[in-house]
Amino acid sequence: MTSNTLFYLLIAIIVIVFLIDSLLDILNARHYNNNIPDELSDVYPEDEYQKSIAYKKANYKFKLVSSLISLCIMLLFFFLDGFAWVDGIARSFSDNPIIVGLLFFGIIMISSDILSTPAAYYKTFIIEEQFGFNKTTIKTFFIDKIKGFVMMIIVGGSLLALIMWFYEITGKYFWVYAWALISVFTLAMNMFYAKLIVPLFNKQTPLEPGELRDTIQEYSNNVGFQLKDIFVIDGSKRSTKANAYFSGLGSEKRITLYDTLIKDLNKEEIVAVLAHEVGHYKKMHVIMNLLLSILLTGVTLWFLSLFIANPLLSEALGVGIPSFHIGLVAFGILYSPISEITGLIMNVVSRAFEYQADDYAKNSYDGEALINSLKKLSKNNLSNLTPHPAMVFIHYSHPTLLQRIKNIRK
Repeated sequence: MTSNTLFYLLIAIIVIVFLIDSLLDILNARHYNNNIPDELSDVYPEDEYQKSIAYKKANYKFKLVSSLISLCIMLLFFFLDGFAWVDGIARSFSDNPIIVGLLFFGIIMISSDILSTPAAYYKTFIIEEQFGFNKTTIKTFFIDKIKGFVMMIIVGGSLLALIMWFYEITGKYFWVYAWALISVFTLAMNMFYAKLIVPLFNKQTPLEPGELRDTIQEYSNNVGFQLKDIFVIDGSKRSTKANAYFSGLGSEKRITLYDTLIKDLNKEEIVAVLAHEVGHYKKMHVIMNLLLSILLTGVTLWFLSLFIANPLLSEALGVGIPSFHIGLVAFGILYSPISEITGLIMNVVSRAFEYQADDYAKNSYDGEALINSLKKLSKNNLSNLTPHPAMVFIHYSHPTLLQRIKNIRK
């Protein structure tokens, strides 16, 4: 294969992935006006249902336009030798391959984030604002951006520097050390994310003593779930949308409730949602997802080690000096079809886990309370009740509301 052939193969992969995603969005959009199944007839009043359709259409049009603009920018970058240009800028500062790689990815990532900021701003302050979801101030929006930049530089830069250092000293065996590093980092994030990262963006406070906390504690004791902490996060600082999640492992496990969830649901419905989260823990889904993620990371890094030293990758992107960072960009695009397949498999597994967690909540607490909570959350989030089956199969990590209700009531 010549470098020119590889170049057009990379272009073809980018365009084909875009076309497949766009086709799925178009198919999904044709289902927006479908009749609501009888089981979901009480989710939306008619005016709210029409609002949900308008919200879906607004997001659909926004995604099509923004993704098309992103595709055009990317293709221009390819055809105008943008990678060679950025590589030249990075090399003008240093001859050290690690520093060059960090500067290269720093320029690419920060430039990409800046270019995507207008779209993110429009989605937050036009679409989400129009439909009553947005609670983010302009100040908070840009402070979040700055914090994201800082975290990307410190955390992402440190990990990338170590991986490139492993490559410099071990050659093709770097993937073993990189795998160990990323595995440790992934485990640490699973255990301490709520303590280290979340406080940078949100305020977390212990759930106040009272009837809700007592009911949650009673349920936890009944099912043998040793719950150390129950926290409330100020999700209303940014959005009216509600959520709850389980985080941590071992003695570090905790349950976090969005303040919007406490506002939208009654006591029984909140406990049913928590019973679902406890089900994930009891069924070992957290551990299995962690192990699957680590395994897929190892496979990806091994594949990377087979190709990264091939100068053809750099030549295809118009860069004369072969390097780890240019090879990583080309490999990332070549690997994207495989990544789409592994992502699909992970979604299939995730949907199976969601059914199991729902079953656990039904058997250990109250299935109808869980159904009521799911309906309220779907209504309040203007969720799509009639998605296209292909969209569900490929992109949904959770079953649809109708599928979950049928499973709970079967």
